[in-house]
Amino acid sequence: MIRAYASKLQDDTGSIQSIFLYNQMLDTGIKPDCHSFPFLVKECTRRLDGIHGRIIHGHIIKFGWHNDLFIQNSLISFYSRLGSLSIAHSLFDEMPHRDIVTWNSLMVAYLRSGDLDAAFELFTKMKKRNIITWNSIITGFVQGGRSREALDFFHQMQLLGDDLVKPDKVTIASILSACASLGAIDHGKWVHSYLKRSEVEFDMVIGTALVDMYGKCGSLERAVEVFDEMPKKDVLAWTAMISAFALHGYSEDAFDLIVAMKSQGVKPNEVTFLGLLSACAHSGLVEKGRWCFDMMRRVYSIQPQAQHYACIVDILGRAGLLKEAYELIKSMPMEPDVYVWGALLGGCQMHGNVELGETVAKHLIYLEPLNHAFYVNLCDIYGKANKFDKAKRIRALMNENGIKKEFPGCSMIELDGIVYDFSIKGSPEIVMDEINWVLIGLCHQMKINRDISHCID
Repeated sequence: MIRAYASKLQDDTGSIQSIFLYNQMLDTGIKPDCHSFPFLVKECTRRLDGIHGRIIHGHIIKFGWHNDLFIQNSLISFYSRLGSLSIAHSLFDEMPHRDIVTWNSLMVAYLRSGDLDAAFELFTKMKKRNIITWNSIITGFVQGGRSREALDFFHQMQLLGDDLVKPDKVTIASILSACASLGAIDHGKWVHSYLKRSEVEFDMVIGTALVDMYGKCGSLERAVEVFDEMPKKDVLAWTAMISAFALHGYSEDAFDLIVAMKSQGVKPNEVTFLGLLSACAHSGLVEKGRWCFDMMRRVYSIQPQAQHYACIVDILGRAGLLKEAYELIKSMPMEPDVYVWGALLGGCQMHGNVELGETVAKHLIYLEPLNHAFYVNLCDIYGKANKFDKAKRIRALMNENGIKKEFPGCSMIELDGIVYDFSIKGSPEIVMDEINWVLIGLCHQMKINRDISHCID
């Protein structure tokens, strides 16, 4: 009975029937065994019920089941979901025996918390790994912004050649996401070819991931091909294709697609409208942007979020309609975030509106006083208006408060399947030598051309 209630998906009453039955069992003098506790802990984990979970943990120790492998694994999952990673790791360290579930549970906990280095340390110590291990570390690193390392994990997985651990739909979707974020088109094409010769099902999730990858990697034609080949398309697939058109500045195609989408009986969601507004921003379509913003509220009853407001403010700002954008921000039902204000600041910077730009920049600095970008933007606005004294004061303020760019900008390029990055921190020496060689050659060629033109004159 405890297992049945603990496995129940939802209890709308808010009570914990399994805990009630457990207390009844204790009242009748029946001692719990190793089968009782995992389901009780599972129920507390599902509900994020720290009070009852800790009471159950106390009973586990009291009745001598604290060294049971399955119970310990359930406790690690419980404390991990509560965010008590130190307790989870202590339980892990105290366990006399661990299985792959134990290792996976703690590694996933660190991945969810964003501590990718701790998760990687556990991963390197694992003697056995299953598909859950590989999918977790790959997906965790992709979501954590370390896509290059995620690709390395995928290559390691391939090199093992283990028939028991083969990439599945989760692996492929995550790797395609990594390729999309890196712009690694060659890797993406290889994954696509792997899909065609493997037994992995080509479903809507994989198809959508391919459309997104090709779109973000600059191959719009391939994105359209994959999209057209998909037998079934949900709102996510349509949205991915619309976003790809928007990214490449094909606003008319994006709007044609929304018409086709509606004709197929698929309703757009908030992300779809985000793609349409982005298309308007890229193409300077002010009226269509207003129409989209109005339609999502009036026709589809979708309440705009901060991202939608940021897009429409960007559209108005680029068009020089700064006053309208400012009034829109003031009418927002939620507190405008830095992206909304940042879109307006970009418009002020573009059109040289010093007065409003100064107001917006100071508000952004108030919201995020350590963000160097807002100071730099304000300096740029002052500089373009020949207010060099004010620009100098802002730079002095930055130096005084030690405000500087924490993470240097980075450019990436894929060449022969290898992703290279270039930043102020340093770049691959061999590649830099080749670039310097090309630059020197160009300089010599320009000098020769200049000398020839002088001779002709």
